[in-house]
Amino acid sequence: MLKYNYIEVTQPIGTFYLCSIPAVTLLNVLDVVPRSSSNAGVQRDPSLKRIKEIGEYCTDPDAVFPTPIVISINEDAHVYIDEQSQTIDIPDDEIIGEIIDGQHRLWGIKTAPNKEKFHLPVVMMFDLSVEEKAYIFSTINSNQQKVDPSLIYDLFDVSKERSPQKTVHEIARVMNYNEGSPFYNRLKMLGKKELNQNNATLSQGTFAKSIVELITKDAKKDRLYIKQGKELMPDKKLPFRQYFIDGKDEIITKIIFNCFNALRIVFPYEWDNPKDNILWKTTGFCGIIKAMPRLYEMGATNHDLTQSFFEGCFYKFKDYLSVNGIRLTSDSFPGGSAQNQALFRDHLLASLILLDQSY
Repeated sequence: MLKYNYIEVTQPIGTFYLCSIPAVTLLNVLDVVPRSSSNAGVQRDPSLKRIKEIGEYCTDPDAVFPTPIVISINEDAHVYIDEQSQTIDIPDDEIIGEIIDGQHRLWGIKTAPNKEKFHLPVVMMFDLSVEEKAYIFSTINSNQQKVDPSLIYDLFDVSKERSPQKTVHEIARVMNYNEGSPFYNRLKMLGKKELNQNNATLSQGTFAKSIVELITKDAKKDRLYIKQGKELMPDKKLPFRQYFIDGKDEIITKIIFNCFNALRIVFPYEWDNPKDNILWKTTGFCGIIKAMPRLYEMGATNHDLTQSFFEGCFYKFKDYLSVNGIRLTSDSFPGGSAQNQALFRDHLLASLILLDQSY
């Protein structure tokens, strides 16, 4: 038998017990019953992708799982509570219960090379009916509110270590607070408009998430590799990746400055009236970012990523829109967000075919 100290917790549903138990022990004594395999089950089917991500996260030197694994103890389990010593005895050679919440954390830790390092907070609940298990599972998972991406990126400001997330957060701040920036006072930092931000049409999260996709295909993995002192691999398909690897974030910032300052020059009416068009909203911004790999390739081939280069591209685009009767409004871009961004990118790249041939 294994013995663990507990804290007794009483809430309206009843009394349960909070313990700290090694993950490797939990792996030997817990089961999961997915709803797809049994009417008595409450769990969803495991996500292999999520398990893999958690396993990789476990190798982070600062990996942490502070929220408890919630388990329902089987009626016939040989689990004993000693109120006098405030300890719980559990066997190490039988399944004592099923996981109500936390299966992906536990199975992810199982795949980690350092799984022995993890002791997890565990909530043990006794005498639960299937209905009560389902209620607890649905309550935990349906009441979770997703954190605003803008806040997530902003929190990287406090990090001392380099990462793609921190880089794009710093670029967003430069763009929003530098008076010479085309995005001056136009990014909703923390996802909310501040005073005197009438022309703010993009959230910090949208801006940062779009830029980070030009740096990396897996920002979490890159951040982990940097913390572990591992080398980041180049990727020619990502125009800003090598600059990031070389620590030249100022070049990334300058290219973005040049690109969108050029857009401001070529489309002055749209820039002055950002709410009346899609150019300075998510559709236009993300459409340009999606076209950036090709734009960058054209400019880099001729060693020219100046504002003048981007102005030439956008003048071609402006002519293309006029010839084809395309308006930068919802009239010409009536679909969903992702669809419109792809459509915008395709129109922009189509307008550059003749210009492209000169590079």
